[in-house]
Amino acid sequence: MPAPALSSSSPVAVHGGGGNYRPALTLLATLFFMWGFITVINNTLLPHLRSVFELSYTQTTLIESVWFIAYFFASIPSAKLIERIGYKKSLVVGLSIMAVGALLMIPAARIPSYGVTLVALFIIASGITLLQVAANPYVAVIGPPETSSSRLNLVQAFNSLGTTLAPLFGGYLILGRSTSGTAGPGAATLTLEQRLADAQSVQLPYLIVAAVLVVLAIVIARFNLPSLGQAASRAAAADRKNHSLWRHRNLVFGIPAIFIYLIAEIGVSNLFINFVSSPEIGNLTHEQASHYLFLLWGGMMVGRFAGSFLMRGIPAERVLAGTSIGAAIVMLIAASTTGPTAMWALISVGLFHSIMFPTIFTLGIRGLGPLTEEGSGLLIMAIAGGSLVIVQGWLADNYGLQTSFFLTVACELYVLFYALWGSRPTHALEPVTPTGA
Repeated sequence: MPAPALSSSSPVAVHGGGGNYRPALTLLATLFFMWGFITVINNTLLPHLRSVFELSYTQTTLIESVWFIAYFFASIPSAKLIERIGYKKSLVVGLSIMAVGALLMIPAARIPSYGVTLVALFIIASGITLLQVAANPYVAVIGPPETSSSRLNLVQAFNSLGTTLAPLFGGYLILGRSTSGTAGPGAATLTLEQRLADAQSVQLPYLIVAAVLVVLAIVIARFNLPSLGQAASRAAAADRKNHSLWRHRNLVFGIPAIFIYLIAEIGVSNLFINFVSSPEIGNLTHEQASHYLFLLWGGMMVGRFAGSFLMRGIPAERVLAGTSIGAAIVMLIAASTTGPTAMWALISVGLFHSIMFPTIFTLGIRGLGPLTEEGSGLLIMAIAGGSLVIVQGWLADNYGLQTSFFLTVACELYVLFYALWGSRPTHALEPVTPTGA
């Protein structure tokens, strides 16, 4: 598949001048927060929809698969849109698309309709894809190349702040206001009237989300977002003709690393509430379990702040190797023990997962020079790996929910391979420095 070409106003590999972009990076941190918040609302939404529509684990994880399939289908159109209308307008369009999808969740709840819910979530995810295609490489290439992993981990920490607060928001406004969310693990099947009433609890949270997105779109539309320069992009475009993406080992193995890591992260977060609320693990209601999900995502936030600090003195690939080993160990414990031990092991994986996506991303584009735009686009497309969480849903249905976490262990081992060998750059190129800003 051809790599998406990003906008003429989108970032190329740049270094220096980071201080001029602090206001822009602050605004981008707000975007990272918002799309993290919306993505993790799904973690409280999924057990809720499982009860409302009486879904199997496979059907439940299909909801999240549709979400991440949007990254695959929307990535190239997003890049072309950025090329056509520019970086700033694309951010406004992305937020507007997300707001439309959030508003569509209201009729989906009123009907209620499993199909309309899937469409609404696909639209929201498509808007997030547009933001991701531009924002991740922008942050990664501003400032010195040697601190790109540290910088992206720092901004991603605000994404984790959103993911940390989302379970509390969803737990209170969705699970806390529904019969299925407050019923114990051994509760009887809901009646039709109860399921219809539960479906309505989704409306208020998504109305609030839509309103916030519209406000944020207006703020960005009025913000003086700096350009990184047309001249550098033209120079990079000419240079690209002389180089091939596929000669860069760190990108070739980085694309599947992102893809496979997303299977692990999304599988854990989506099945977390069902896992810890089961009688042999935590014996909790779904609402109570959502409070522990807060700790999982809180661990990711703490880990990203800590990782940003550590990577100023320790090579990013070493930190990545250490966290992948830790993640594999705690997931083995979660998959093979019961009670509080298994529950806390699963919670702790958030700390180890924290730095994986931003670190793999920056290692993947390291040394790409004028190829940074295309490489970034392919890495963002690889987020579609989250759609294969349906495989874990199938394993949970056929072999047991706890056993399905051995798939996560396998994913962590690939990340370890990438950290130790796959991330080593080959045929590294010099970054392109813009002539104007």
